[in-house]
Amino acid sequence: MRAPAEAEPSTVPRREINRSPDIHALILTKDEEIHIGRCIESLLGRVTSITVIDSGSSDSTREIAVSLGAVVVENQWVNYATQMNFGIDLLSDKGGWLLRIDADEVLNTRQLNSLADTVSKAAADCDGILIKRRIYFLGRRIRFGGIEPSWQLRLWRNGRGKCEQRWMDEHIIVERGVQKSSLSLSDRNLKSLTWWMSKHNSYASREAADILSKNIKEFNTKVDKDRKLSAPAAVKRFMKEKIYLKMPTTLRASAYFLYRYAILLGFLDGKPGLYFHLLQGFLYRTLVDAKVDEIIDLAKKTNMSLEEAIKDRTGIDLRSGV
Repeated sequence: MRAPAEAEPSTVPRREINRSPDIHALILTKDEEIHIGRCIESLLGRVTSITVIDSGSSDSTREIAVSLGAVVVENQWVNYATQMNFGIDLLSDKGGWLLRIDADEVLNTRQLNSLADTVSKAAADCDGILIKRRIYFLGRRIRFGGIEPSWQLRLWRNGRGKCEQRWMDEHIIVERGVQKSSLSLSDRNLKSLTWWMSKHNSYASREAADILSKNIKEFNTKVDKDRKLSAPAAVKRFMKEKIYLKMPTTLRASAYFLYRYAILLGFLDGKPGLYFHLLQGFLYRTLVDAKVDEIIDLAKKTNMSLEEAIKDRTGIDLRSGV
């Protein structure tokens, strides 16, 4: 770990807000100069501090973040869960609440103190707060196909939550209750479709590794009995692991696309919706299945262990995420 960039104070100086309870934002970055300023601007006056955990940006991400009052700390990337938990541990002595937001997201709020009001009114036994997430694709908000409402646990009491140690589909898990809020954030990625496809290729490798790691006792995801998933995340995981992954690989991606596009009305989002559900629903899920089969086939033909085959085909070292 390197020292915080330019040792700027962590308190955001732009506007005065109600300082009690404190809210500390966490953003993970790598080469996000196109997004980071917009993200931080949406938080100014609404949070107590902003911490950026950067994994080796080669552009001006760090400089932009520092200029807007954020503290930037560098940490080598392993996976999202490891990086997020590094940030959580880094802020463990600050108290208050933690807000997880991606660099390409912005917090939507009309009232200056709505974020502070939300945590101030949280029940005493509430450790996590759900925020609605909106996705924009090719300039259009994707509302149908089961995409909205998307409730995610993005705000939690400091010391009460951590990120599951998984290679994909990781969630924040908390110790006690979870409640919904009126808050929302928007994912408005400004990078090219070529970049988006490359990112999903990487996601597919991570998900294939995550699926196959459950067949290796040493790396099987351990259940933290002292913490729990939010209800929306638990339902989503049940549907995926107990229903989708039990279907034949030759049928499930097609069935999933038709379910989203036809039954859940994905076609109402027009041409961007068609592209989104084809690429993110059908193509991505097919790619995950193909990578799983590729890894299994390599292990059988070469007498490699499953762990070795995962590393050979995806570059992922399962031991680095333990």
